[in-house]
Amino acid sequence: MNGPLRIATRQSRLALWQAEHVAQRLSEAHPGLVTELVPMSTRGDEILDRSLAKVGGKGLFIKELENALLDGRADIAVHSMKDMPAEITRGLEISAVLERANPFDAFVSNNYPDLDGLPERARVGTSSLRRASQLKAIRPDLQILPLRGNVETRLGKLDAGHYDAVVLAVAGLTRLGLADRITATLTPRQCLPAIGQGVIGIECRPRDTRVVEYLQALHDADTWQAVRAERALGARLGGSCQSPIAGFASDGAHGLVLDARVLSPDGRQRAEGAVRVTGCTPDQAGTQLAEELLAQGADRILAEAAAMP
Repeated sequence: MNGPLRIATRQSRLALWQAEHVAQRLSEAHPGLVTELVPMSTRGDEILDRSLAKVGGKGLFIKELENALLDGRADIAVHSMKDMPAEITRGLEISAVLERANPFDAFVSNNYPDLDGLPERARVGTSSLRRASQLKAIRPDLQILPLRGNVETRLGKLDAGHYDAVVLAVAGLTRLGLADRITATLTPRQCLPAIGQGVIGIECRPRDTRVVEYLQALHDADTWQAVRAERALGARLGGSCQSPIAGFASDGAHGLVLDARVLSPDGRQRAEGAVRVTGCTPDQAGTQLAEELLAQGADRILAEAAAMP
């Protein structure tokens, strides 16, 4: 390579933390390698007054970064894998994923100890249909209110009294040194994680073989097996990153197990199941489980969610 390895990243504090973490890991694995951050503003960061589901989904957080890769302004891009669409842009690939951090969701409140301790019609902030539908399934009385912005902005709105509680990713709070704000961690039974949640992915041009070689030192094969199964599930269901699809592959007593759940926005209708990722590829396991959910009516549930105003 001529010059430093350029890392495209969003400008939020969490995104910068992730990019700096990748840069540090690369420097440790390849002494002498020079890296340079290329911070960018994305449409997902700029559009805060409308639902992501209605303006293009979480793919809005990655498009500008991918354009920088395609036109040569950056060599790699660092993403949260839960933001990545099922289909990777042509000419690019996910060349490495880091070991998964805590994949679960955090219940954050200044006045109540957990989800069960919330009063009737409590105001809970989240703009994730996946989280909202699962919360409504447990507590139909809750008022689920939209919540956009970076982590600090969301916590500020909670502290200002606009919500009784908010739900955020444990991994994001921990990476920002805000783990002390976590009141309780939601269990998978309460709120199954999003596809790819807790995983940092690194995207690059596959023709840049030297860059791909650099990234292999950071790649965690076990995490990639889990993410592949989850992403195959999402691809077959045809939902976007903002659809009420939950999918999480974890180590069970007999190997990797993929759990999935699709709920209607009000939490009343559901399709769910699990499959062991043994005797087949992760992609086959994800597709198989998706077919089971579709047989239960997941396509109808997703169509209803997509039609929401």
